[in-house]
Amino acid sequence: MAGAGGGGCPAGGNDFQWCFSQVKGAIDEDVAEADIISTVEFNYSGDLLATGDKGGRVVIFQREQEVPILKPMDLMVEASPRRIFANAHTYHINSISVNSDHETYLSADDLRINLWHLEITDRSFNIVDIKPANMEELTEVITAAEFHPHQCNVFVYSSSKGTIRLCDMRSSALCDRHSKFFEEPEDPSSRSFFSEIISSISDVKFSHSGRYMMSRDYLSVKVWDLNMESRPLETHQVHEYLRSKLCSLYENDCIFDKFECCWNGSDSAIMTGSYNNFFRMFDRDTRRDVTLEASRESSKPRATLKPRKVCTGGKRKKDEISVDSLDFNKKILHTAWHPADSVIAVAATNNLYIFQDKIN
Repeated sequence: MAGAGGGGCPAGGNDFQWCFSQVKGAIDEDVAEADIISTVEFNYSGDLLATGDKGGRVVIFQREQEVPILKPMDLMVEASPRRIFANAHTYHINSISVNSDHETYLSADDLRINLWHLEITDRSFNIVDIKPANMEELTEVITAAEFHPHQCNVFVYSSSKGTIRLCDMRSSALCDRHSKFFEEPEDPSSRSFFSEIISSISDVKFSHSGRYMMSRDYLSVKVWDLNMESRPLETHQVHEYLRSKLCSLYENDCIFDKFECCWNGSDSAIMTGSYNNFFRMFDRDTRRDVTLEASRESSKPRATLKPRKVCTGGKRKKDEISVDSLDFNKKILHTAWHPADSVIAVAATNNLYIFQDKIN
């Protein structure tokens, strides 16, 4: 992957290494709810990076061409709506995805997906409706939805039952019948009280090429080939050591955390977050993976990020952290990868960390 567009190899050794570039946000032990970052995204060229927080503020960073550093733009962005698309959802909206036709977009809540035209604000087309006649019969909800990057008639949506449905709008106006159904059969021997909760998919993302998609559930990231519905092409364990902690994670509601995932520019590596301000990278070519930490302690310019390891029992090595001392209040739910370069943005509560590979 070295030298490939969209990112260096995430593992250590002689491969590319990640180093600290910048951190934005106040150092504050007592973080207000409004300051928590709720989304982070590069634009299509990678010159701009936007973050949004729970207080409704949007900050846009612009990349300086001479130092590859991101600075807040002089332009102050206020969330003043240009258009309001109203009265189409009864429940919390979990996904918005703009279509490749640049004319339409979808919005999804727990039970419905609507298709909008960007110029028409007062009506939308309902393209998926899973609401049962009797709400007591409700067994699953929609968790995420996204348009295909190149085929404007194709979209996918995931469910709380760990399934993904691919729909084609050319086949019918109401896409209640999916074209493809992606599900990995559960191993009956490993079934537990938590099985259904941890299989719920919190994010689904098409690869840039449109050939693959990845899904994130509570413990793993799966890569699917659109031509193979029966099982994922790859399964990457994010924090398998938490399987023994599911009871306490259920009691403190962490088990319902919704982690997102992202691809690098060449679809050869993927990234997702974990607890203790850890985030994970998986190199699809070499099958190597690495755990890195977004922390103020390693926030010296050009400081190389040291891979972190979690110890689950027995004797702990000096550079390992015990699974019992992980901080579950520090969680990385949102990450973004530059579309062309080895630059990543990681949202850790109210702080935005930017890392780049050592070569740059």
